[in-house]
Amino acid sequence: MTSSSLDTLLSWVRTESPTHDTAGVNRMMDLVVAQMADAPVAVERLPGEQGLGDALVLRAGPQSDEAPLLLLSHLDTVHPVGTIERDLPLRIEGDRLYGPGVYDMKGGAYFALEAFKDVARRGTAARPMVFIVTPDEEIGSPMTRPVIEGIGRRSSFVLVTEPARDGGRIVTSRKGVGRFDVHVEGRPSHAGSRHKDGRNAIYEAARQIQAVEALTDYARGITTTVGMVSGGTAVNTIPQHCRFPVDLRVETVADGEEMTRALLGLRPQNPDFKVTVTGGMNRPPYERSEGTGKLFDHARGLAAEIGFDLVSSDKVGGGSDGNFTAALGIPTLDGLGIDGDGAHTLNEYGLISSIAPRQKLMTRLLETLR
Repeated sequence: MTSSSLDTLLSWVRTESPTHDTAGVNRMMDLVVAQMADAPVAVERLPGEQGLGDALVLRAGPQSDEAPLLLLSHLDTVHPVGTIERDLPLRIEGDRLYGPGVYDMKGGAYFALEAFKDVARRGTAARPMVFIVTPDEEIGSPMTRPVIEGIGRRSSFVLVTEPARDGGRIVTSRKGVGRFDVHVEGRPSHAGSRHKDGRNAIYEAARQIQAVEALTDYARGITTTVGMVSGGTAVNTIPQHCRFPVDLRVETVADGEEMTRALLGLRPQNPDFKVTVTGGMNRPPYERSEGTGKLFDHARGLAAEIGFDLVSSDKVGGGSDGNFTAALGIPTLDGLGIDGDGAHTLNEYGLISSIAPRQKLMTRLLETLR
């Protein structure tokens, strides 16, 4: 990686861009537009919706009706503004580059965009190329999912620059992700003088949480998690309301449907309470297909020519935009981004030495996928 490229990546990491900071996300999109300014790349900027930042659709390569090769990157992060000053300062320690979002996934997005630009300049693309840069992946891509699926249906292959896993492993399958919100309503009363008249919504919610957590089945790869709970208004008041979200992870479409029915079917254990559940599958399971297997074999052969061994990871628990295209039956290769560790933590880092070989791999994929 050249010093100028590293400096540019450092400037990307300094530009903090949590999903709901529209200005920060749009500054990142401005940097991408500037990056493409001197290359034969058509840039379409999609205005943000739902209080989110803009998205970009970049097009380059042969002008033909052939199904394009689609690349997917996101530039939103989970770290709030100020993280780089307080909790995760930008720094280089040996081969490790620390900073918010460098691993997930600004490092991978940057070098993939460089490869895209380079192939566009040299005119060596094997087929038309489309690169979607999104502002909302970290919250499930509510704005850009229709764009990804619309272009994905017409694509030949999909390459996703989410970070590599477990020492550089590629991703060929991911669990599906479900998101649900549970609202328990009881009956308020004074905790001292009218205690018996009340129906404690938090107490009923605790029983519902036990039922939710009991759905976890490690043997089937099903997990349910209640990570937040809110309820009550005062310490001396029987709470009328309690709310909690549920995170669901499944390996198959059938399990997603079964667990969705179970969660939407939650009922109060006492008729004096009301339980309302909304939500559903946020990302479908990304199951490894025959086409994805062949795509991985092709990438592994290219990596061997470059000088490193590309290994496939076991099924990954976290979702990505690749779930959408894989569910459409499009061969999808994920985890093509930077190697490192600590995604979503204050120890997030990328390995600088992984960038050059992975950029070469991305370049060769763009030049050889026919």
